[in-house]
Amino acid sequence: MSTLAPKNDCDDAFLDRIRACRLCAQEFAQTKTAHAPRPVPWFRSSARLLIAGQAPGARVHASGVPFDDRSGDRLRDWLGLSRAQFYDQDRVAIVPMAFCFPGYNAKGSDLPPPPRCAQTWRQQVMDHLPNLTTTIVIGRYAQSWHLGDAARKAGVRTTVENWRAYAPSVFPIPHPSWRNNAFLRQNPWFEADLLPALQNRVAQVMAEA
Repeated sequence: MSTLAPKNDCDDAFLDRIRACRLCAQEFAQTKTAHAPRPVPWFRSSARLLIAGQAPGARVHASGVPFDDRSGDRLRDWLGLSRAQFYDQDRVAIVPMAFCFPGYNAKGSDLPPPPRCAQTWRQQVMDHLPNLTTTIVIGRYAQSWHLGDAARKAGVRTTVENWRAYAPSVFPIPHPSWRNNAFLRQNPWFEADLLPALQNRVAQVMAEA
């Protein structure tokens, strides 16, 4: 295993720019939560594994730590990573389609990630991550961006069913929310076939980093 890359001042400057972003302040103020933006970037340019998610939830908005919730516990279990490994920014980049919690609508449901965030930041972030070898693409918004029109038209279920077409460099998976328990019950191949392949690939990437 190689030595982890030293702290990079260019990384820090870029992360600070993202943290300072307030492009969606007006929209967030009009949500049920009426919250201020709090971007949560989590990566360094040395990272080899990318976790491409949707957007932070309310708990992550409060803590400033991505996947700091029950969904994160399940995701770490799916990947076969400890908390220390998962949060090692030198090896693992966690880049959602929107860096901020989008808030809730009037009915208390999660709002989707604002497209403005990806339009502003995502390609810049990808350009800042030249060492990636494997991307884990979680949910509809990330799959549409990373896998293109085919994934957008197919939807999450079909895209995940076709995971072998993308592996081993990309693994599309559903969101690890407990709301997707029905998906797991109805699709036993996910835990029987996809997860072992995913865990093996993640272990390889982490060993090489």
